[in-house]
Amino acid sequence: MNSPKILDSEIEFSAIRASGPGGQNVNKVSTAVQLRFDINRSSLSPEIKVKLLHFADRRINKDGWVVIKAQRFRSQDKNRQDAIDRLHALLAAASKQQRQRIATRPGRAAKERRLRNKKITGDKKTGRSAIKSLE
Repeated sequence: MNSPKILDSEIEFSAIRASGPGGQNVNKVSTAVQLRFDINRSSLSPEIKVKLLHFADRRINKDGWVVIKAQRFRSQDKNRQDAIDRLHALLAAASKQQRQRIATRPGRAAKERRLRNKKITGDKKTGRSAIKSLE
């Protein structure tokens, strides 16, 4: 399933300085991009909003904002597109339908294996105990 559509007006961008290697370019030019997306005020469907708010991802804060920092490229335009792509990937992952689990029971061979391993473990523990004298 593709990620849900979001409007460009719902995304906030800010240019920030990138960290890491890059020489003078890193010190002079703000090429990194921080994307901010408010889940609560977005045009997403209520079901996807709930899924996204409960999705386990460190980029989603408790106030319902998605914050993505993109600094992989030296160009601000490429970092901006990278942040948008990562937001779409996050939305697609959060809105993916979970498969329903089918409850199954263990087979006869699995039960026998479990009982055999229990017997071996019990025998091991019995062997560790002190030997009692008959008198």
